[in-house]
Amino acid sequence: MNDDQLIDAARAAAQTSYSPYSGFAVGAALLFEDGSVVTGTNIENASYGLALCAETVAVSKAMADGVRGGLKAVAVTGPGDEPITPCGRCRQVLNELAQLGGTDPEILCVGPNLVKRIKLSVLLPEAFGPASLT
Repeated sequence: MNDDQLIDAARAAAQTSYSPYSGFAVGAALLFEDGSVVTGTNIENASYGLALCAETVAVSKAMADGVRGGLKAVAVTGPGDEPITPCGRCRQVLNELAQLGGTDPEILCVGPNLVKRIKLSVLLPEAFGPASLT
């Protein structure tokens, strides 16, 4: 799968967003080393603190299916004029999955006309993860 296809998967996921309060539909697509892709979208809740981000939903789906590592790349897309990056919570959730496979995935932060490529380790330097507990 190439970057454009991964971005298309994230944009398709954003189409199923449940974001009636913010109107900020986000989609995420996770690419694994075996070529599989898992997508997620944000899910808001009237109790705002219970909202789920697209990246967290995608990671949860992958983990529920038994995927424990091999995270190669992540595409994140949302509305607006600029590329978006994962929030702090999502960076930590992505880091957990990446550390399980010993990877440092590239994060494609997608805007309408620009894609910023940033390694997860740059977005979340000196991250706390599974190895921190040993």
